[in-house]
Amino acid sequence: MVNLICFSRIICAPLLTPGLLVIFCFSFSLLVAKVLNSLIILALCLRAENLILASDPDREGEAIAWHIIEMLKQQDALHQDIIVARVVFHEITESSIKSALQAPRKIDVNLVHAYLARRALDYLIGFNISPLLWRKLPGCQSAGRVQSAALSLICDREMEIDDFKPQEYWTIEAELSRKESGYAVNANLTHVDSRKLNQLSISSHTEAKDIQKKIESINFQVVDIKKSKVRKNAPTPYITSTLQQDAANKLHFSSTYTMKLAQKLYEGIQLTDGKATGLITYHRTDGLHVSDEAVQAIRTMVIERYGLDFASSGVRKFFKKVKNAQEAHEAIRPTNIRVLPSMMVEVLDEDSLKLYTLIWSRTVACQMEPATNEQIVVEIGDASKSLVFRSACSRVNFLGYQAVYEDVEAGAVRSKENEAYDRQKSFEVLKSLKLGEPLNLGEAELKQHFTQPPSRYSEGTLVKKLEELGIGRPSTYASTLKVLQVTAQMVPFRLKLISTVSFRL
Repeated sequence: MVNLICFSRIICAPLLTPGLLVIFCFSFSLLVAKVLNSLIILALCLRAENLILASDPDREGEAIAWHIIEMLKQQDALHQDIIVARVVFHEITESSIKSALQAPRKIDVNLVHAYLARRALDYLIGFNISPLLWRKLPGCQSAGRVQSAALSLICDREMEIDDFKPQEYWTIEAELSRKESGYAVNANLTHVDSRKLNQLSISSHTEAKDIQKKIESINFQVVDIKKSKVRKNAPTPYITSTLQQDAANKLHFSSTYTMKLAQKLYEGIQLTDGKATGLITYHRTDGLHVSDEAVQAIRTMVIERYGLDFASSGVRKFFKKVKNAQEAHEAIRPTNIRVLPSMMVEVLDEDSLKLYTLIWSRTVACQMEPATNEQIVVEIGDASKSLVFRSACSRVNFLGYQAVYEDVEAGAVRSKENEAYDRQKSFEVLKSLKLGEPLNLGEAELKQHFTQPPSRYSEGTLVKKLEELGIGRPSTYASTLKVLQVTAQMVPFRLKLISTVSFRL
């Protein structure tokens, strides 16, 4: 048996003279590219008994398989005795590949047509709009199906910001305490004259002062106590878009830089024992599934490292949540979950280690129990509840999946120790209050605010928006953002994206 990797499409529509007819349908004239690979495939097929096409199970992968068959037909390389089989698998494990080989199928023409339609749109937009932009906007180098949509989102947001008019509003915060205790409870005003306040209810300093006078004349007591437990589920494993979003939000990496580091982790590094290994699975994916073997390894390690209570009660399986997702590959995960981030300190550079730690943590967390928080909400007001303040606090009852983040990101946890202590103290004070218990007003503070315009897109939030709208593919997000910056259609400013003035049309 001979295994051959074709690397990418070996047939494509010509770039210089697009065979694109815009009448009632699109038609392509196909050119054979990748000449060396094509010759090798031809030579092997002439003496082969079986041809197994195992490209990705998405539309691009289906198109590659179809392209190979079409090329071989054109060259009369498919002799009568050869058996052609199309097999697909979603994870690179022995059991998955064996199952795929036992269930061959024909080419899915619907996926091929979807690929051709997508290519048609690429050519239609690129070849028709780009020349127009060259004439009307000197310096604009290109347009594209994904690129132009992304730029439109950024420009629309800039116009929203330009048109935004801030509105003034006020909030009132009070300190209330027991007579015998000096520890104060901070509470925010939520009801006036038995009416619930919204953000803009108190619109001027005069209104705020009038309410303050009412507050100072009231005898306060605890009028309501609500206790509840809140479960926070473990996150899903990473796909391309969520990895880019988290890397942007937590590590301040650009999408392009994130994918560059992920590529390095995927291709493999030289370990201290001299062996080369890939550290993560394929990083251009919209699939949330994780192989059964990997799930078992993760759960075993969770039990060993954190205890049986921290492993999820059953195997957690994740399903498609992304619009138009094709799920051709597994989620992004370490190839070996037992390769801990601490083992890579001497092997990886600082940024690569940060990204690997992010992926490792998320992968372990996805098979752990939810975190459980105990929440308490206390309402303080007059006996008739016409004027009410609210104070709320929560504390962790069970860490659940959050234990992995305390384990790996110890530095971040240490920096929050004082904050956690203050929250615990506030929770204990609120929990000790009794219904009807009188409280003393310490100080009522008036705070002026102004509504804020919508936030500019960061690379992470733009990728998330494109994903929600079903625009682009995991492999295109980073390159799209790079093209927009290289062609000066947008510029990064303080980790946010701003469209240049000439492109706001």
